[in-house]
Amino acid sequence: MVMNLEMFFQRTEVLQKRLADLYQTATILPWMPSEMLPKAFEELHHSSKTLQLAVEELYHQNEELIRSQNFLETERQRYQDLFESAPDAYLMTNASGIIQEANQKAAKLLNISQQFLVGKPIINFVPIAERQPVRSEINRLAESDRNTELLVNLQQRHGDIFPATVTVAAVRNQQGKVISLHWLIRNITERHQWEEAKIDNVTSIIKDRRLYKYAKGDNISLSPLQIFQVHRGWVKLSTFCETGEEVLMGLVGAGMIFGASMTSLKIYQAIALSDVELQSIHSSEIAASTQLSQELLPKINQRLQQTESLLAISGKRQVEERLYYFLDFLKQETGEPIPGGTRLSIRLTHEDIANACCANRVTITRFMSKLKQQGVISFDAQKHIILHLDG
Repeated sequence: MVMNLEMFFQRTEVLQKRLADLYQTATILPWMPSEMLPKAFEELHHSSKTLQLAVEELYHQNEELIRSQNFLETERQRYQDLFESAPDAYLMTNASGIIQEANQKAAKLLNISQQFLVGKPIINFVPIAERQPVRSEINRLAESDRNTELLVNLQQRHGDIFPATVTVAAVRNQQGKVISLHWLIRNITERHQWEEAKIDNVTSIIKDRRLYKYAKGDNISLSPLQIFQVHRGWVKLSTFCETGEEVLMGLVGAGMIFGASMTSLKIYQAIALSDVELQSIHSSEIAASTQLSQELLPKINQRLQQTESLLAISGKRQVEERLYYFLDFLKQETGEPIPGGTRLSIRLTHEDIANACCANRVTITRFMSKLKQQGVISFDAQKHIILHLDG
């Protein structure tokens, strides 16, 4: 295109020169009395000048366009280099989660070549039983301006399932509509193994201690100088709002910790949901042992994440939506895989579920009956809920 413009520009200059010569000839030849010919040449000369200016402007614009194209190509290559050299797996999808770009680390992590990743839904790499919450998170991105952090299991193509943290950012157009999603994925298998090792270390420190036993329904007395670790069973942590309604704050199972020193709430109670065995850790031990305090940090973090999950559930707009997410929360926290579904290892009353969902018991009973009719839930002989939630 540059060569064509240059040739056109040269030919225009030649044309202008020839027109100027013709014009001079027409004005000095005495045997041409007509005034029309000089005027015609004059108009042609003016037109050629205009054409020459237009060509010059077009030439400059073309040079600017080439510079812009070179700059964009350099930036594109720089972006591509950064994209490929990112330390973690990185994916770009459309608003529906269909993969449009993937770097080499993403291909390696998911055990599939880059070219075959493009065009596939990212949800295909989530185990079928866990797809619905991820789909819901993708849909909610359209309503949020913040990055979304997910803790999910991913499955390699023809490979293993592994735990991963996923950070999802939405890219919007000028009208605020989501046009693409950026996914940063980290395999946290090693971190999980490290946390499990830490749990084993804490267990070895307190394994020979006295077991405090409570029967189902017992109120566990709490001391600000004492932290309990659950050895067996489940404990419900709750508080009460000004209207006297109970609010669920946590469900603590084997290996997890709780205590009055871990909350700032004035009213805080722990109730045994089953027969429970606890081991006690005094606050002075934690203060005196750096190792013990460091090893308790993952457990404290686990409790914090659980409370945040419950707060997020209470913020859902519809009661039915809160119930669905609470059942999924119970599945993640207490679920035991069985043929055809997931059995919840703890038994909660409709009142307990209503407190967790910020609803009244009658409404929860109605929705639970609806879910049972739809085949989403059922009950075993011991009245434990069995979930049949699919991806």
